[in-house]
Amino acid sequence: MLRIRDPKVSIPFYTDILGMTLMDRYDFPDMKFTLYFLGYAAPSDSDARKDQIAHVFRQPALLELTHNWGSESDPMFPGYHNGNQDPRGFGHIGITVPDVYAACTRFEELGVSFVKRPDDGSMKGLAFIRDPDGYWIEILSATGLADIIGGHTAANA
Repeated sequence: MLRIRDPKVSIPFYTDILGMTLMDRYDFPDMKFTLYFLGYAAPSDSDARKDQIAHVFRQPALLELTHNWGSESDPMFPGYHNGNQDPRGFGHIGITVPDVYAACTRFEELGVSFVKRPDDGSMKGLAFIRDPDGYWIEILSATGLADIIGGHTAANA
């Protein structure tokens, strides 16, 4: 679960830029927050609400975004800690893509903020981008990661 400041900014980032589907949302008016569940699957085709909810939670992986109402309009809201400054904790989520370089070209065209581009640093072929709340998202491919880990393992064998 990641806390988000403004769903009007974060939901389009995850759906339009990262290609996820908003599987469902759950509002909790008494506690003043909303949960958004996103993934890489189709939403339920059932009209029954119970079936829709069950479909969401049967997915092999989901990203949960939590919006605490009012944070989007609070000028004093400091933002959420992304876990990559002290004190360190949470680091990032990872998204696999077929081609990291093609994905990063698209991210550049869409104005996405980068932490690391694919050829920066010693680990080539993977990237880190930032979502609207500053959370890091690693962009990697199965073959690229196999090359990185395989080469690293072979060098240390």
